[in-house]
Amino acid sequence: MRRQDKAIQDRQLIDRIISQTLVCRLGLCKDGQPYVVPVNFGYDGRRLYFHTAQEGMKIDYLAANNKVCFEIEHEVSIIPHPDSACQWGASVYSVIGFGTVHELLKEAKTAALEQIMAHYSDKTWQFGERAVDQVRVWAVEIDQITGKRSKDKIADQ
Repeated sequence: MRRQDKAIQDRQLIDRIISQTLVCRLGLCKDGQPYVVPVNFGYDGRRLYFHTAQEGMKIDYLAANNKVCFEIEHEVSIIPHPDSACQWGASVYSVIGFGTVHELLKEAKTAALEQIMAHYSDKTWQFGERAVDQVRVWAVEIDQITGKRSKDKIADQ
């Protein structure tokens, strides 16, 4: 990271940012063509989980290349400047990571769906066999993760 003064070194803060974020963007690549897609997700501190339909562009890209990048941002707002367009900024936390995706099957699939729902709800959900069979579920094994925050949020570390 070029701006070490903005780096988040505290893994607990990175985990908190992830746990409070609603959307994760996955960066995928196939045949040199990038594809970025927002997904709902779950997180257990080591892996991200997401689900897909049985077929589609995400699956085509994942079949070609299971290495991904992911990006999350939280508490985003614009900091305007009254006199200079070049002085505008943003207040933001962000997390970027890299990992390897693999598909989950059977009990691991249901557990991941529970993790995804736990990210968005305090309720415990039951998944019927038919519902589970209709989706594909994936885990991103996180290889590398970094956090960054705007200078107005530096006191949070």
